Amino acid sequence: MNKQELEKVIPHRNSMLLIDEATKTGENTSEGKKYITGNEWFLDGHFPGNPVVPGVILCEMMAQASSVIIAEVSAASIPYFTGIEKAKFKNKVLPGDTFEIKCELTRSRGMFHFITGKGYVNGKLCTQADFSFALVPKEKVENA
Repeated sequence: MNKQELEKVIPHRNSMLLIDEATKTGENTSEGKKYITGNEWFLDGHFPGNPVVPGVILCEMMAQASSVIIAEVSAASIPYFTGIEKAKFKNKVLPGDTFEIKCELTRSRGMFHFITGKGYVNGKLCTQADFSFALVPKEKVENA
């Protein structure tokens, strides 16, 4: 999926639609990519003269890439983050890097879905985390 296709799956728009592409690679897996150009808004102050992609942004990128796994069941819903656990940051992601994401749905229970994400640059693990999402029906959000 390119950015326009991703907009049909998740509610994010510029400047919060962070990934460039995502693909469902299996029934419970997905992959995504973000090409770090150096011009991204989140690098402006993190850190001046030494730009490094913030860990929270890397987690958001992984979460967005995972959304294509649950796209079919979330068509009438909005996915909301409900948790991030076991987040680890092992290597920096810098301008010029391609951040490659691999995600796996580990379990689902009702409206809750649990996904493990890992992010790499040149095959080297940079970050990993476990995410949980709640799929809230759109009509509940619109009527709130």
